[in-house]
Amino acid sequence: MQRFEYKVIPAPRRGEKARGVKTTEDRFALALTLLLNDLGADGWDYVRADALPCEERAGLTGTRTTFQNVLVFRRPLSAVGAEERPAMRLLTQEPLSAASPRLGPAETPLAGVAPSLGSAKPGLAAE
Repeated sequence: MQRFEYKVIPAPRRGEKARGVKTTEDRFALALTLLLNDLGADGWDYVRADALPCEERAGLTGTRTTFQNVLVFRRPLSAVGAEERPAMRLLTQEPLSAASPRLGPAETPLAGVAPSLGSAKPGLAAE
């Protein structure tokens, strides 16, 4: 079974200026072309574009939903080497066993002995 790693990046919002590229559509297409070629050189294959909902704050207590345009890429894990990707190992790592040590209090208080309490200000005696 082929395993992949995925990369999701924000889609470009503006086009790239270049000599001979005049229209907004051509500039936007150029920006996408440069992005796809750059990631393709690193072994990433374009999968799809999505518009996904994202909740964000509006004012002090409110929220609103906006849509974020993202591009999804993937590449086979064998091309990178599974041992070189610690983030991927975390996703596939087995849960901790029950034999894992549990942390307790730093010191166990002695039974029946309470610390003596004094004044909060130095120089004043407790009455």
